Amino acid sequence: QVQLVESGGGLVQPGGSLRLSCAPSRSIFRFNAMGWYRQAPGKQRELVAAITSGGSTTYADSVKGRFTISRDIAKNTVYLQMNSLKPEDTAVYYCKADEWGMAYWGQGTQVTVSS
Repeated sequence: QVQLVESGGGLVQPGGSLRLSCAPSRSIFRFNAMGWYRQAPGKQRELVAAITSGGSTTYADSVKGRFTISRDIAKNTVYLQMNSLKPEDTAVYYCKADEWGMAYWGQGTQVTVSS
């Protein structure tokens, strides 16, 4: 069973920054893709950003230019750098890893953007 350990959430003021981390229990290269999703109260879970094993990235339109997904191979960790945060970014953020049709999810980390 794959485990994804997330960290980095918290409370931040509008305009601030946070960096989320996701460390899987297997090499990140075992996965076809890894990504970050979020779910706000009363809303469906949505894709925020994803990165493939080849390094290609994709972003939701709402975060383009503000969020960056990246990976550190030596640390076997995927990051989500979030800048210029807005109140509407408030949600539980989940890390996801896809491996040949299997999907693994982290436990989620709360991000709250509020003054």
